[in-house]
Amino acid sequence: MGRKIFHKIRYWLNNHLKKMSFKTGVIVLLACIPFYILSFAQMALPISATAKGVLWALFFGMAKTAQYGGITILGAEGIRRIKAYMKRFKN
Repeated sequence: MGRKIFHKIRYWLNNHLKKMSFKTGVIVLLACIPFYILSFAQMALPISATAKGVLWALFFGMAKTAQYGGITILGAEGIRRIKAYMKRFKN
């Protein structure tokens, strides 16, 4: 019973994300950069090790969520478009 509910939610979420535009996917994918920076920059704060661990898990989790969400929104065709743009940008 629990697995079926999980699969239904995952299927719904995946389909919902794939309906979003290329521009939205790029924005969500770029949102992971500040979260990665925050996940490691907070280590310099003068707070307890427990708080640092909690903040790291929170920000790193947000970064991974944004990364995988952006990739899901973009899809294979969106990734190809980004790679082609990067090749043109280098030349």
